Amino acid sequence: MQTSLRLNALGLLVVLAAAGVFGCATKSGSGGGQERIASEERIADPAIRDLTPQDSGMPASRTSPGMRAELAARNATGEVRNILMDVLFDFDQATLRTDALPVLEANARRLKEDGTQRILLEGRGDEMGTSAYNLVLGERRAKAVRSYLKQLSLGIDMRTTSYGKDRPLCFEHQKECWQKNRSVHFVVKE
Repeated sequence: MQTSLRLNALGLLVVLAAAGVFGCATKSGSGGGQERIASEERIADPAIRDLTPQDSGMPASRTSPGMRAELAARNATGEVRNILMDVLFDFDQATLRTDALPVLEANARRLKEDGTQRILLEGRGDEMGTSAYNLVLGERRAKAVRSYLKQLSLGIDMRTTSYGKDRPLCFEHQKECWQKNRSVHFVVKE
């Protein structure tokens, strides 16, 4: 009698455990409830595509003409006297690209030839992401350029700053402009 009671109790536990496992699987959405999900109406996801300024209904520039003129004047620091190229970066990256190394070498030669004593390296980001994130990314980009130039032993006082996305070099809402803003700009200080 005790043996049959134990077997019945054991059988009951197995049945309850199996019911609990299948019951949980159905409630969590995995397992036995697939037929119900398949019969529900689904809404198709919209296709993701790049919008050109003409398609988007947005103005080609994010800033007013007056603000563009003011920013262009501020951003032109050193451009008239300086013929130094900007160092470009990939999206969301602060590591030097292989095409940036010849630019850095040419800029270093020019700085040495001109007898430059001080420079400011201005890091920037594109319009994607928050201002705070782009400030940090711009600083990391400027420090990467400074680190490379220090290896060349130029003997120049190099300072870094970051403008993030708040002081763009290019104002258009397009890929070419975003690439120009993902950069480090050289400013000669005397």
